[in-house]
Amino acid sequence: MTVVGVTTYQETASWGAWHIEAAVLPRWYVDLFQQAGAHVALLPPDPDPQVVDRLDGLVLVGGADVDARLYGDAPHATADVPRETRDASELALYSRARERDMPVLGICRGLQIMAVAHGGRLIQNLPDVDGTLVHRERPGEFVDHDAVFAPGTLGGRIFGTAPLTVNSSHHQAVAEAGSLTVCGHADDGTIEACEDPAADFCLGVQWHPEHPDRRSVDRPLIAAFVDAAERFAARSVQ
Repeated sequence: MTVVGVTTYQETASWGAWHIEAAVLPRWYVDLFQQAGAHVALLPPDPDPQVVDRLDGLVLVGGADVDARLYGDAPHATADVPRETRDASELALYSRARERDMPVLGICRGLQIMAVAHGGRLIQNLPDVDGTLVHRERPGEFVDHDAVFAPGTLGGRIFGTAPLTVNSSHHQAVAEAGSLTVCGHADDGTIEACEDPAADFCLGVQWHPEHPDRRSVDRPLIAAFVDAAERFAARSVQ
């Protein structure tokens, strides 16, 4: 069966008698890919990206802000404390996956990691940008708004070109996508999806398909990713 690697948070967590640093991931992500027919391997932050060689697809998940110093900016006052180990690990994993032409799906922060890896940069605080929609009322809550996708892109083929309601929970966003192609926007112009059209599947989205309420509407996205991972696995054994 197809195996997709899913990155994890590195945060202080509590369970039982413990309150310690841990590699953790919301169960929503595991359920999302298992229900799509894939095995899931959790990837804690690791400086060595060779684990990618044992996978069929890579998922970069949401979480804390990407360190602004990685794209040459000073951190904004609202930015999270940098997760330097996680940033370095995910950038290395992404680079290794792309070297192998492995399918990659980025989710929220994962899209932002992809953009930074391609020479892009981020808007560090969306509320500072005049005319933007509310993309997060407060941490841990989701806001619905529409996104549209460009015809002829992977995003457009998956979702069509009619407006799609997506769920946001972010205060940062992609400002410049570097060498990636922007394939989806919110009504306010905020970048909602980027891709590499030269790849079989390399797509990042700013919203949260892992949320249980999204399982039906985002099924085509997850199915397309898992299908691409299956194709990759088949090529790898030839």
